Amino acid sequence: MTEPLETDEQRREAGMRVRREVLGDAHVDRAVAAVTPLTADFQDFITRVAWGDLWQRPGLDRRERSLLTLAITASLRHWDEFALHVKAAVNNGLTDEEIAEVCLHTAVYAGVPAANHALAVARPILAELRAAG
Repeated sequence: MTEPLETDEQRREAGMRVRREVLGDAHVDRAVAAVTPLTADFQDFITRVAWGDLWQRPGLDRRERSLLTLAITASLRHWDEFALHVKAAVNNGLTDEEIAEVCLHTAVYAGVPAANHALAVARPILAELRAAG
């Protein structure tokens, strides 16, 4: 395991860098622009903890983290997060076939309806990404 970042500011800066690399500048810029006093602490928390700590741990690479994130969000039926992470998974190098395999695997362990809906959510996103090059 790598040494943890020492300060919240280091974690925040590292988290913002990883968040941008995985989710893309456009998404992060929209999220930052939408921060309100109500959501500021939550946005800071996910930037420091999810992106600054978890997504940088050496135990799994970004492809593996994307596979897990897709399976978990589909299993829990968090469709907005699933859609966001389909794009992130492509950014992290996953193929359409690998994303379909996650959905198939989800069918066995989380239910056919979740997997079916996950494929329905992923299909237009992948088509749009592929059309854009």
